[in-house]
Amino acid sequence: MLPEEFLSRMRIQLGAEFADYLKSLERPRAVALRFNPLKGRRPQLPFVESPVPWEPEGFYYDPEARPGLHVFHDAGIYYLQEASAMAPVALLDPQPGERICDLCAAPGGKSTQIAGRMAGEGFLLCNEIHPKRAKILSRNIERMGAANALVTNESPQTLADRFPGFFDRVLVDAPCSGEGMFRKEEAAVADWSLETVAMCARRQDQILHAAAALVRPGGRLVYSTCTFAPEEDEGAVERFLEAHREFVPENWNTPWFTPGPNGSHRMWPHKLRGEGHFAAVLKKTDGEDAAPQGIRGEPLPKSWSAFAGDLGILLPEGKAVAFGAGLYWAPKELPQLSRLRVLRPGLELGAVKKDRFEPAHALALWLKEAARMEDCGADSDRIRAYLHGDVIPSGQKGWCLVRAGGYAVGWGKGDGQVLKNHYPKGLRR
Repeated sequence: MLPEEFLSRMRIQLGAEFADYLKSLERPRAVALRFNPLKGRRPQLPFVESPVPWEPEGFYYDPEARPGLHVFHDAGIYYLQEASAMAPVALLDPQPGERICDLCAAPGGKSTQIAGRMAGEGFLLCNEIHPKRAKILSRNIERMGAANALVTNESPQTLADRFPGFFDRVLVDAPCSGEGMFRKEEAAVADWSLETVAMCARRQDQILHAAAALVRPGGRLVYSTCTFAPEEDEGAVERFLEAHREFVPENWNTPWFTPGPNGSHRMWPHKLRGEGHFAAVLKKTDGEDAAPQGIRGEPLPKSWSAFAGDLGILLPEGKAVAFGAGLYWAPKELPQLSRLRVLRPGLELGAVKKDRFEPAHALALWLKEAARMEDCGADSDRIRAYLHGDVIPSGQKGWCLVRAGGYAVGWGKGDGQVLKNHYPKGLRR
């Protein structure tokens, strides 16, 4: 039962298309996933069906399948993501080597999509203001093997004050009234009201104001929501452009978007296989570039060099950073982190313990291969035992990369007879 005030507004908003919209809510919901190019080749999976038109790595899948339970999900080979939600990153068009900010990033669908397009090159800041959601974001960044990503738990204004004019592209996938989530989540319907729409619009204005400061001159800002409310969509963009004359709209001619004013684009669920989305593309024409002072890297410890040499691990361009109890490999443009709430400053390598190196699970998920590997079938009893936390028979000695179907899933340490299991306890099945 959809709220009557929502239906009344949509009837006016859609006019003759309103009946088509209502009919679209009766059809089965399309479900999709996005393959992760950071993991290399794309596997052939029986439940994967037709491609998502606006995302080269996106595919619809059989709704009867449960790909979240497949070992390839644990390995970060794909991310389950609503098809329409893949479109804003297509408009953002991130490029390798750029500085990108995803300002409202949890749970990480768009951040990991951006990371895939950056191909490990450049600097990606993924931020989430809510601590619990920021932890989920951090785990997904790890699972998908995004080595060049900094994850923060800050307010947008704090980042705007810290990094003015620093980013080539900024995505604001703003928290909203979630009208495009009505079929997926009953709570979205229960929580909806005209007051919620107005509250979201005020919050979106504040977030966009902070985002404006983050963009360098000539850079791009993409604003998106999963709601249909004009107050939160075209209205938010109009209010932003009135307050920020340094931005101008950019219009994209794409077959899946319905173009609107001020660089706005709409995806309607009755016109495509998806729940719908809104996005606006804005270009910054004036302002000042800023280059915050970068953090200094540290020398890699001898125990790491011995470990990496033994397994043939070569790191990309970057710098070593001690963070908490761990050693991280950060992108070269990583700025100073003092007084910022940081969850991860890059790729976690592991920890030095009594002159020996113990590798992190994140490092395993970033690697594609190593000098010592234990390969298991993706549907084998051996990989199921490993994911359960059991030891598995093996003739390997020392640290060994465990793979399923040719993709890394974690670490084991062999004694010549079995592999001691180092799959994280919190992830075990």
